Amino acid sequence: MPYTTEDGGRLNNFAVEPKMYRAEPATPTQKRNVTIVMVGGLVLAVVFVGVAVLVSNLG
Repeated sequence: MPYTTEDGGRLNNFAVEPKMYRAEPATPTQKRNVTIVMVGGLVLAVVFVGVAVLVSNLG
């Protein structure tokens, strides 16, 4: 563990930093999957809003 001692004699314990790496660009398959999930989420949100509007107009 990397400890440092301050002026008052206190010890500071610093976390071990993770190794850095470069992110790789998304593949066409990953881009397609993200698009499908986003469209599915949008459709689900529109359906929820539609159901809420219908239910609020019933009463």
